[in-house]
Amino acid sequence: MVGSKDLPPSTTPFYPNIFFRNQFIAKPQWPAPGTTLSGKTTIVTGSNTGLGYEAARQLLALNLSRLILAVRSPEKGEAAAAALRSLHPTATIEVWPLDMTLYTSIQAFANRASTDLTRIDIVILNAGIYKLKYGTVPSTGHEEVFQVNYLSTVLLAVLLLPILKSKSRNNKDLQQTPHITIVSAALTLNATIPNPVANQPLISSLNHPTNPREEQYTTSKLLAHMFLWKLVDFVSASDVIVNLADPAWCKGTSLSRDLTNPLLKVFIKLFGAATGRTKEVGASCFVDAVVNKGQESHGCFLMSWGIHPFPALLYTPEGKVAIDRLWDETLAELDFAGIRAILDSMKG
Repeated sequence: MVGSKDLPPSTTPFYPNIFFRNQFIAKPQWPAPGTTLSGKTTIVTGSNTGLGYEAARQLLALNLSRLILAVRSPEKGEAAAAALRSLHPTATIEVWPLDMTLYTSIQAFANRASTDLTRIDIVILNAGIYKLKYGTVPSTGHEEVFQVNYLSTVLLAVLLLPILKSKSRNNKDLQQTPHITIVSAALTLNATIPNPVANQPLISSLNHPTNPREEQYTTSKLLAHMFLWKLVDFVSASDVIVNLADPAWCKGTSLSRDLTNPLLKVFIKLFGAATGRTKEVGASCFVDAVVNKGQESHGCFLMSWGIHPFPALLYTPEGKVAIDRLWDETLAELDFAGIRAILDSMKG
């Protein structure tokens, strides 16, 4: 199989070439008629609104049997669940609390998935934030966007890996390898890694308040590419398929809900109205990643419903050094959760 890191790096300029093709030329790849998820269980994080909610709706429309809405606010989650139940009354739809700023919440969620679910077929890690104001997470001291979009997402993904693997082996009726899809962004192709602070770890550099705020979101998404580059050395495509999926620029989402600049909010709304995909088309990228795509997508970045190279900087000598450095520091940061032992067990 030829994955993203086996492809030659793309030299096509992001603006306007890739952006224009991604937004206006590429066509959705919908599940084939007759596709059914009957009997299957799915977890979608950040699913009470926006693309997460829409992805959940599309999966339920494929006769999904059980859906877990993993959300920070149970009240908002229940409102979303009620709307989905009215559309799909035969499906089992549950709301589970998940706070991506708390490692304890992430661990508790993974433990519950292990004990309460007899099978897990699909996981879509959609929860994420975009903030232009610098802030840190009290429980960890890390910058918020970096914490939620990278560290917490990676922790949850790794904690779920052995659970999906073991449950798939215990369910002989599974017809497809379980999937974990991490929501990414096309802008990672244009992202950069902050210059390391002298004599400090890379993670400290990523926490630094002087990093350009407008770049922090795309940088946080880039880090998931770097982690996946190494993760495929530990996880077999026959055990769990892990990939990244870009929904492109979409209108009508709540990603910019934390912005405080009214002029910027207006600009984003107008830009989205002029160029953005609908939530239905954007969320179809996640459904494509977990329903249409199989083992060939393991370890890949999916963009425009196809396998795309990773950001070009990852193929450079400097990029590979940064990948190794981030990997080592991430394992050290998450060592409290036994992440090294989990990865070793997956490789075994």
